[in-house]
Amino acid sequence: MSEIIQLKIGDKTYDLPVIQGTEDEKAIDISKLRDLTGYVTLDVGYKNTGATKSAITFLDGEAGILKYRGYPIEQLAQKSTFLEVAYLLIYGALPTKDQIQNFQKQINNHTLVHEDLKKFFDGYPSNSHPMGQLTGLISSLSAFYPESLHSNQTPDEINETIIKLLAKMTTIVSWIYKKSLGHPVIYPQKRFDYVTNFLYMTFGQRTEEVTIDPVIVEAMNVLLILHADHEQNCSTSTVRIVGSSEANLYSSVTAGISALWGPLHGGANQAVIEMLETIKADGGDTDKWINKAKDKNDPFRLMGFGHRVYKNFDPRAKIIKKACDDILEKLGIDDEVLDIAKKIEEIALKDPYFIERKLYPNVDFYSGIIYRALGFPTEMFTVLFALGRLPGWIAQWKEMRENKEPIGRPRQIYIGETDRDYVDIENR
Repeated sequence: MSEIIQLKIGDKTYDLPVIQGTEDEKAIDISKLRDLTGYVTLDVGYKNTGATKSAITFLDGEAGILKYRGYPIEQLAQKSTFLEVAYLLIYGALPTKDQIQNFQKQINNHTLVHEDLKKFFDGYPSNSHPMGQLTGLISSLSAFYPESLHSNQTPDEINETIIKLLAKMTTIVSWIYKKSLGHPVIYPQKRFDYVTNFLYMTFGQRTEEVTIDPVIVEAMNVLLILHADHEQNCSTSTVRIVGSSEANLYSSVTAGISALWGPLHGGANQAVIEMLETIKADGGDTDKWINKAKDKNDPFRLMGFGHRVYKNFDPRAKIIKKACDDILEKLGIDDEVLDIAKKIEEIALKDPYFIERKLYPNVDFYSGIIYRALGFPTEMFTVLFALGRLPGWIAQWKEMRENKEPIGRPRQIYIGETDRDYVDIENR
């Protein structure tokens, strides 16, 4: 027999069913609460509200668990590739050898973008923010592929849109990076896998043949896998709620990119590097800044430590730390900012103050270090986050459509003025 929660309002009692997920999460189903009682719930920021039932990602913040479609993130990061994980998230199962080869082939066939799209780059100011460029360029794809606008697309038509978006995202992101340097763009090559092709377009040169180091390819695969999905966060919820209006995939993902742009969401790894730059400019005294972080009267906070969802540790941080160490060792970079980062990490992992409060380095701390080591400017960090999160956004949009979920329409508690009579402007 299903569990029931009883809600008493006045002299009436209402039975509310309990929904239990496959990982034993429990939720009180209040879908009919307003119809039954005339009441709504108030949950500012939706911290306690389940807006959907999803089979994509499971996250347990207390236990430090993250799984995609049931697979532990640790196994996927160690054994899989980003493209395999993208397939898993979007289609629900790890691909066979034939399936992943066909998936790669389809994507390779669509990595070229319309030449007219290059004119957009010409129109952007040289100092325009990469995220502003990304939102405009991804949204514009719907103008180049108007067939994606039809709400009654067949599964095959939807799949073709998915393939196009996955394929063209790497080209667009690499071109945004090239524009930041004032360099000519590099076209995609069918001979490369997904991540290698992205890195080739990003770091390749027209003046010489560039070989992408396998260590860098592996690290980028891990980075993108760790960012591929993260349950119903701000940007993912945005993609779903925009998609619930039957908006096309390109515009729905653009909305997610805009949500990610916020410094409280996707900008955290950029904030890490900016913090490290501040410490460097102040003379690089890490002990001073560690003490500032401990001082409750000091507004300074260490960026990239702790997580609002993970209450013990971020499982992604343990994985990415190794990738970070490998990259720094491989590249042998002499960078005072990265030296400061390593000192802060070492202190925080041993200091009782941080250990007791579970303020461990999170995925944003290490990803910012890796991106800087690879040579990306800080303004590109959130764009790279979007590249990694793309499969998750697609999977969530696709699931929302397949579930035939109704248009999202949150309620509110009105606290404004009550009845007022209009006053003519002469008498105001």
